[in-house]
Amino acid sequence: MAAAEATPTSAPGVSGSGMDERLDRETAQWLRWDRNPLTSESVKQLVAEGNKEELQKCFGARMEFGTAGLRAPMGAGISRMNDLTIIQTTQGFCRYLEKQFSDLKQRGVVISFDARAHPASGGSSRRFARLAAAAFISQGVPVHLFSDVTPTPFVPYTVSHLKLCAGIMITASHNPKQDNGYKVYWDNGAQIISPHDRGISQAIEENLEPWPQAWDDSLIDGSPLLHNPSTSISNDYFEDLKKYCFHRSVNRESAVKFVHTSVHGVGHEFVQLAFKAFDLAPPEPVPQQKDPDPEFPTVKYPNPEEGKGVLTLSFALADKIKAKIILANDPDADRLAVAEKQDSGEWRVFSGNELGALLGWWLFTSWKEKNQDRSPLKDTYMLSSTVSSKILRAIALKEGFHFEETLTGFKWMGNRAKQLIDQGKTVLFAFEEAIGYMCCPFVLDKDGVSAAVISAELVSFLATKNLSLSQQLKTIYVEYGYHITKASYFICHDQGTIQKLFGNLRNYDGKNNYPKTCGKFEISAIRDLTTGYDDSQPDKKAVLPTSKSSQMITFTFANGGVATMRTSGTEPKIKYYAELCAPPGNSDLEQLKKELDELVSAIEENFFQPQKYNLQPKAE
Repeated sequence: MAAAEATPTSAPGVSGSGMDERLDRETAQWLRWDRNPLTSESVKQLVAEGNKEELQKCFGARMEFGTAGLRAPMGAGISRMNDLTIIQTTQGFCRYLEKQFSDLKQRGVVISFDARAHPASGGSSRRFARLAAAAFISQGVPVHLFSDVTPTPFVPYTVSHLKLCAGIMITASHNPKQDNGYKVYWDNGAQIISPHDRGISQAIEENLEPWPQAWDDSLIDGSPLLHNPSTSISNDYFEDLKKYCFHRSVNRESAVKFVHTSVHGVGHEFVQLAFKAFDLAPPEPVPQQKDPDPEFPTVKYPNPEEGKGVLTLSFALADKIKAKIILANDPDADRLAVAEKQDSGEWRVFSGNELGALLGWWLFTSWKEKNQDRSPLKDTYMLSSTVSSKILRAIALKEGFHFEETLTGFKWMGNRAKQLIDQGKTVLFAFEEAIGYMCCPFVLDKDGVSAAVISAELVSFLATKNLSLSQQLKTIYVEYGYHITKASYFICHDQGTIQKLFGNLRNYDGKNNYPKTCGKFEISAIRDLTTGYDDSQPDKKAVLPTSKSSQMITFTFANGGVATMRTSGTEPKIKYYAELCAPPGNSDLEQLKKELDELVSAIEENFFQPQKYNLQPKAE
């Protein structure tokens, strides 16, 4: 999103070239509009010191509003999350919604927030949510503003449940503590996709100057347009969740002990309520991490996807109380990690793909028991993202339901699930390898609260058969074929290098041809979602949506291997996801692992060529 043109008023102490003039304009405009004393004072001080480097960081470029909304550090300037950028973003979003929905003032929007805070700039998720609510209410739009922190999935749930026009969640999920974000849901209850991101982006540009009442968040208190959905939505959510409890009597009798960590986020209270809804004994919370704390004092990164480092305190508590299962939510409780104590005494943290296999199998098995008649199978679906394991495809082939893959990210799965539901289909499950699971389609997004309690019921049920999660996972792989995965990335800060690397793959022999082999491995199909090419389709055109702004190529190998190389939208990384899909009956796991390792080495050596392109490997 290009930075807005401002009227040229010089800020003292910063001058020079065209770049400096633009900085002058941006800072001068900022100081006219910003009424937060902490951020405006910090900018005044940078101007007084003539600190161009810091001013460039704050004002160099406005945050991009994309399909994931906004995410950036909190602090002063147009490149950061702060009171003024929240006001500007919400004004643009409000104007865009007015154009899209003639009944916006009847239906309204929902806003909620996590527990993030940044004392240095006076920014916090709660404050940002109140400012966003004030923008809508000043324009006569009803706002359902949660009175306290909630899990992210409660926002899409509320949009669908109350038939609202949109939802906003102020959260940076599992990002570092200085970050915050602004996540947007459309009236279908799913995250926005294109072209809404571009439309909102443009509307923000056209509404940068704060409206007369923009800074007065007290106007929402006592407004007839302000509603607090906290109690009613919580009650309704847990009532809806009960429909996914399949073994209440088993749960009541279960002696399985669970440890739960909310990693200083919002999940504790909601996971306790979920267990209660399933008649399970409450999980034991990790006391140091149970309450929301924006400092995240006990972890380096508040991201359970990082695995064992984030779970150190959980392991200690579980060992102390002799619990065999750990459930970990990220700070906004939309993701879930699960760990199980093995007979060896080691803890096994399941990958997102492994938990996806377990939950997919469980939801299908439970659904099948309730629907003895096989005819609804033809209208039953599961989804996963294109970089996730293909295990659901293998289960679908054998069991007779439909499997579809979507582009990376729950925005695609949520929107596709809604289309299918609107056509009268049943969507049982969707997942992505980044530990995100949609187990109950009343939330069209990943939901770590429902995933936690459904995983707990699965564990309790398996315990009655003296089976562990690890044993059940092996059974799934024996029945449907082993699916083993390996993913990593290289760091590359230079866009030119990235273009060259992917350009080389598209002109592998110098004549617009993709590679036919990778080392000793034969390539049987190629799909390029940057250009829209797919040689497995009769017309050579990809079925999935394409995007020229990001690089993504998938190679299918003759040995059952699939590998995707793609750039990250938020980090300077070129990622790869490799999977070996073996047919049922091929159960030599060690041999399969060796073959996958060889395939990954060949991809790194022949396609990434880290020496040639000067790529940094992932730090172990």
